[in-house]
Amino acid sequence: MNNKISKNISIDFMKKHTSTDPSIWNGRNSQNQLYLHEKIKCIDLEKEQISSKSKKTLAILGYDCDEGVKRNQGRKGAIEGSKAIRKQLGKMPNHLEESVHLIDVGSVQCLDADMEASQTTLSKKVSLLLDKDVFPIVLGGGHDVAYGHFSGVKNHLEENKTVGIINFDAHFDLRPNNNGNNSGTPFYQIAQDCQAAGSQFNYLCLGIRKDANDRTLFTTAKDLNVTYIENKNFNMHHLGNIHETLNKFLEKIDRVYLTIDLDGFSSAYAPGVSAPSPMGFEPDVVLECIKPILDSKKLISMDVAEMNPTYDIDDRTAKLAASLVHFVMHKV
Repeated sequence: MNNKISKNISIDFMKKHTSTDPSIWNGRNSQNQLYLHEKIKCIDLEKEQISSKSKKTLAILGYDCDEGVKRNQGRKGAIEGSKAIRKQLGKMPNHLEESVHLIDVGSVQCLDADMEASQTTLSKKVSLLLDKDVFPIVLGGGHDVAYGHFSGVKNHLEENKTVGIINFDAHFDLRPNNNGNNSGTPFYQIAQDCQAAGSQFNYLCLGIRKDANDRTLFTTAKDLNVTYIENKNFNMHHLGNIHETLNKFLEKIDRVYLTIDLDGFSSAYAPGVSAPSPMGFEPDVVLECIKPILDSKKLISMDVAEMNPTYDIDDRTAKLAASLVHFVMHKV
């Protein structure tokens, strides 16, 4: 099976991509851009040019697809994830410099259960943003977002540049795709593409749980030289060792693609996900790990996956996701 997403594939963006309704972004009114909903501008990338006057531009891009979750026998509902995160993010304070542009470039849609087409569209959108020197922040959506997102990053980079994946997750998502692609196969697909291209598969997974991955997945991770830290050692008590592993990984790559799967967190913090568990990790250790990633100056893009508002409680998961994005956007 050929997994490669190509820049040359012709895509009907009007069908597979939609602009964001600006009314989603709301909150307190300060008349002085004290809140992100007052700062952000919704644009159509196909029709509008991004200003080159800004030192930095951050773009929110949705991935409205839970077909991969459905195929992976998970709980549906992540298709509404980007909207839920946007609603919480808009209420948060704006500490960005005035010169920084914050834009919302809409959402990739999944039509007729065609997840692969959605991934292709996402890949082209991510490449387009990066080509314009924009930092993409993708909001999902199932973790199949990772395949399209990574492909977009890879298509943008020069061939001699290495990109590493850092995934905060309970799951490897290295399931073989012999019977089709789903939210559990993206990093296996990426590994296969890397092998076909003769490039290195650089994958670090933090928070892996033995009660969430069968033994064959650990074997696959070993065969693919995946670096990982099990959840029992992924906490503030082991932060020194975690940072050592993280820094060694960062040293060997040129760019970082960061992906955060919300189902890696304990359901005390993230009940609104496709595969919740009380045994997950806590937000503080994730924030402490994001800091050296940002300090490396190698972070090229990020996404948040598996936000499922159908099962959220008091918007707890959406607020967590928004806070993670808020933290990165103010430090990147």
